[in-house]
Amino acid sequence: MPDIVIKKVKKGGHGGHHGGSWKVAYADFVTAMMAFFLLLWLLGSSTDEQLKGISNYFAPESISQSESGAGGLLAGTKLADSGSMRSENGAPVIQMDIPPTPDATTVQNQGNGETEAEKAAKEAAANEKKEFDKAAQDLKEAMEKSPELKELSKNLLVEQTDEGLRIQIIDKDGTSMFPSGSADLRDHTRLLLKQVATAIKDMPQKIAIEGHTDAVPYSHSYGTYTNWELSADRALATRRQLQLDGLPDDRFGKVSGVADTVPFIKDDPKDERNRRISITLLRGTGKQPEKQDEEQDTNDAAPASSLFAPRDRDGNTVPPAIDPDAPVRRPTFSVPSRN
Repeated sequence: MPDIVIKKVKKGGHGGHHGGSWKVAYADFVTAMMAFFLLLWLLGSSTDEQLKGISNYFAPESISQSESGAGGLLAGTKLADSGSMRSENGAPVIQMDIPPTPDATTVQNQGNGETEAEKAAKEAAANEKKEFDKAAQDLKEAMEKSPELKELSKNLLVEQTDEGLRIQIIDKDGTSMFPSGSADLRDHTRLLLKQVATAIKDMPQKIAIEGHTDAVPYSHSYGTYTNWELSADRALATRRQLQLDGLPDDRFGKVSGVADTVPFIKDDPKDERNRRISITLLRGTGKQPEKQDEEQDTNDAAPASSLFAPRDRDGNTVPPAIDPDAPVRRPTFSVPSRN
């Protein structure tokens, strides 16, 4: 019986010397060491400003719009520093001041709240109301102190309306302000108007005067002179008297006669109280400082005609030549005759 021989073969005993996987790991290690030593060399050769820029670059929590890392073009400087973005060979830089855009909070506050113009308008209205209250109180006290005017206090009505402070002088209890069918002021009417002028002469508002009559037709002129003319003449007579009592001419904004179209006693158009004079201080017509300044600037500006006037070589305006022999034109006026 032949002998049985068992041969045992060991695999991979010396095959490891021919593998290359360790070379890859060694190459990675050498590359990392080279990068590390290169970093040490760069850190050693950098200045303090460059190191600070590198530190800012690798610190996201400290990054802002005005600072950034700088190892190259900016050389460690900040974007906000003067001259950091300027080139020696570049064109000159033009700087413009741009107003900041309002944030959402400011826009919301402006939408929900009042603007400055609205606040100023409300304040002006409140101050004007105080002026009207004071004028009415002063007029009332003056009427009570004067023995001559105390009896006429029933003929004087003062009230505030949407139009302004209205002062009405009415016929009442047989006491009339004008003779029947006439625009001549009675003596006690002049006293009343003088007291009214004293109370309102220092106020800035414009004045509107309206003449009113009752519904009784005016029949003395056979239709050529009606209550319309009578009410207008009485309003004009009132304006003249107020001007004589110290009110300047530019205070009067409107003078009109409305006949019997706006009765004081609507249920009885022929009632004597419908015959009256209304003197109204118009609301919102006081002097405004801002508007006055704008008007002054406009008046100070050179007229358009001077821009196109002939000039000499130095830029001075040359006055137009005037012919001394030319005839002088004088204005002519014509006054319509009254029938």
